[in-house]
Amino acid sequence: MADLTETSPGWLAPDDLESARAQMPILYVDAIPVRVDDAGEVTRVGLLLRIGADGTVSRALVSGRVLHHERVRDALLRHLEKDLGPVALPRIPTSVQPFTIAEYFPTQGMTPYYDPRQHAVSLAYVVPVTGDCRPRQDAIDLEWFTPQEAASPLVQQEMTGGHGHLLKQALAHVGFVG
Repeated sequence: MADLTETSPGWLAPDDLESARAQMPILYVDAIPVRVDDAGEVTRVGLLLRIGADGTVSRALVSGRVLHHERVRDALLRHLEKDLGPVALPRIPTSVQPFTIAEYFPTQGMTPYYDPRQHAVSLAYVVPVTGDCRPRQDAIDLEWFTPQEAASPLVQQEMTGGHGHLLKQALAHVGFVG
């Protein structure tokens, strides 16, 4: 008798997801959408404005789970299109090597990254986008900041779960010192 392998992409049912989150790390991707000039320097950083389940408003990066049987490259593209719209025209990096790995814990203080739902490991990327970006899904707005504005204490305090720290790492990765 041949073994059947489940190959359909997808994710777990809500109850199964909660059980998995309680037992093992979940793989995510975080993407920092940027606009670059002709020399390849970052001129703008796109941050989403979201309303959390508790009603709080915060700025966030593009972020989401990698599905079963999904390549990291495909997960990046899916989440960028889901959050920024189908004509954002992201330029997915030729190498899927992240600029950093963010490890989110359900316990605050273990790392700068916090997710009360789970232990998650996220591969983080800076992704240039060239098209028309219109927030979708649960984002209510997308605002473009200069690197200086994005690194400012005002914007940083609007970010939760360690996204501000990750944004500063991304800016350092692309050569912004500020």
